[in-house]
Amino acid sequence: MSKEDATGKTAIVSEQTLVSQFRKIHEAPPSLVVVMGPIALIGRQYPLQNKEYLFGRSPECDIQIEDRSVSRNHARFIVHLDEVQIIDLNSANKTYVNETRLQPNIPFTLRNNDQIKCGNVYFKFFEKGNLQAYANEKLLEKALKDPLTGAFSKRALLERAPEIMKRSQFNNDPITILVFDIDYFKKINDTYGHPGGDFVLKELGQLVANHVIRAEDYFARYGGEEFVIILSNANQQIGTEVAERMRKKIEQHKFNYNGINIPVTISVGVCQKQDSDQDWETLFNRADSALYAAKQSGRNRVVVA
Repeated sequence: MSKEDATGKTAIVSEQTLVSQFRKIHEAPPSLVVVMGPIALIGRQYPLQNKEYLFGRSPECDIQIEDRSVSRNHARFIVHLDEVQIIDLNSANKTYVNETRLQPNIPFTLRNNDQIKCGNVYFKFFEKGNLQAYANEKLLEKALKDPLTGAFSKRALLERAPEIMKRSQFNNDPITILVFDIDYFKKINDTYGHPGGDFVLKELGQLVANHVIRAEDYFARYGGEEFVIILSNANQQIGTEVAERMRKKIEQHKFNYNGINIPVTISVGVCQKQDSDQDWETLFNRADSALYAAKQSGRNRVVVA
């Protein structure tokens, strides 16, 4: 079977691939997509895979959006089989579905393409197995992921990091961040060309994703050869151990490019969130300073802020 790609050329798609894609579409859970609200969240998709979701401004909410027009605990979504209901929790600015105001504490059953207004935040609701929701998820994933390394993009990091910090503060759970970059990366590019440099970046991204981080951690490419890992529920000691393990794994890995092993090492800055770190920038800058110290003291090492 064939289809046209973005250039207008015909590409061959196997029947097995199509069956796999249709299966994924069929299995796609019901979801909410932000269509109006904070700029950084426009297009953000929230799959509704659990039985219940609390939405609001509070860090304890499952779907948390920092907007003054949204109540701390604004609404609740109930998922039962193929049906999704929304309940307004007596919010200050009310909840509307398709311009109809919901009565507080009375469940309302959502239908495909319903528009939900909570304060100044608008969602679009998609039923389970909806093709548009699946396509939107793929587009958003593409927008938020770095295509070369598979890590999240800087844009995604700057959107997600403040949320992680607030939730950590609310739950009193420690978080530690690692900021690292590839030593002498310019020399790699100069020696092996940009294709060689891209190979190293891609291989390193896969190495970190598959052998270093856990499912609950957040891995992003900050720019160029610099990366950030947010370790959830991890103190400084755990962060230092993870950083050292990652440093050794990368140093020992064979980056084989066209039959040539490219030697690769990294420098890492480690920093645990303190009570005085009220925003992401403060925490990141302390970790970045530790990275700078690691590079100044000889590279291929871990320095703790």
